[in-house]
Amino acid sequence: MWQLLPPAALLLLVSADTQTADPSKAVVLLDPQWNQVLTNDRVTLKCQGDYPVEDNSTKWWHNGTLISSQTPSYFIADVKVQDSGEYKCQTGLSAPSDPVKLEVHVGWLLLQVAQRVVNVGKPIRLKCHSWKKTPVAKVQYFRNGRGKKYSHGNSDFHIPEAKLEHSGSYFCRGIIGSKNESSESVQITVQAPETLQTVSSFFLPWHQITFCLVMGVLFAVDTGLYFSVRRHLQSSEEWRDGKVTWSKGP
Repeated sequence: MWQLLPPAALLLLVSADTQTADPSKAVVLLDPQWNQVLTNDRVTLKCQGDYPVEDNSTKWWHNGTLISSQTPSYFIADVKVQDSGEYKCQTGLSAPSDPVKLEVHVGWLLLQVAQRVVNVGKPIRLKCHSWKKTPVAKVQYFRNGRGKKYSHGNSDFHIPEAKLEHSGSYFCRGIIGSKNESSESVQITVQAPETLQTVSSFFLPWHQITFCLVMGVLFAVDTGLYFSVRRHLQSSEEWRDGKVTWSKGP
């Protein structure tokens, strides 16, 4: 059956089969979930992916450099500024993960955000995190300089359904000991579902589109030539007793 297919069609089948056989990527998860932390915090990075039987060895990279840890979880007990950067992992049966960025800040307060770009209707969660979990009183959350939430203790700021007007610059402030401390500002953007990100996810990447177009043109040309040659042979040959004899031209 394979011999009856034009070469372009065979190439398409081989390409599709190769893409299906690609191993799935590993995934790096943070525990706690925040990728912004303060010095001396504890951070655990977990690698999710497929492992061979009885072999859970894992490769870890920090800013492109392979690190010594080979366990599925990479634990940093006392994080430092130099621990900032991008982390990737790979299991025995997975492709390397996409990088996950860890930001290590210095200060008394840090505004932690789950996502800096949020779609309309999705939740926004903010946490006013203190150095070494020092108690904080009279915590306030601000957007574009205006107070949005106040609590006597330290509680998270939660917006159940984000709207476009929730975009802006956020920071938190509170009393530690006898001092009034503030975090650095974080820009949060709320985007409509029909923005470029949603549209781009609908279409294939440009290199896949180009490949499909080229393969489509090759398939059309190859198929046309195949049937053209076949018609020419049928009009120029006489089939007798299973043998081919060529007819003389005019």
